[in-house]
Amino acid sequence: MNGITYLREVKEAVVAGETAIRSLQAAKEKLDSARNWGILDILSGNKGGLISGFIKHSRVNAAQNCIDQAKHDLMRFEDELRDVQDMNYLNVEISGFLTFADFFFDGLLADLLVQSKIAEARAKVDDAIYRVENIVYRLRMIR
Repeated sequence: MNGITYLREVKEAVVAGETAIRSLQAAKEKLDSARNWGILDILSGNKGGLISGFIKHSRVNAAQNCIDQAKHDLMRFEDELRDVQDMNYLNVEISGFLTFADFFFDGLLADLLVQSKIAEARAKVDDAIYRVENIVYRLRMIR
């Protein structure tokens, strides 16, 4: 691979990483909204719980959609990284955090358990954002 082709591959990897970061940040925002509505749902008890519960679940569904998009974008980023040779020093294991949504919301009934799953998913999204940002930063240093 010549130098120009290599730099083009690096640029494509950077763009794919930036896209993945945006998707992950959107998922984080939706998870934050679901968490906030979940707290309101817990606090409201029987008073207005139906409305806040409905909104919470719609936010959860929106978060799941964002997570699905982020998983797709992370897979594309991983593919682009494969095109960039000599990237072994980055210790990239994207696939390790692609599975964070696989357990996400499996028909859970208890509000506290839902809150726990939201918090767990958000922590994994934060970790993914950190890792992708770190890789993109290193890629930018190549240019």
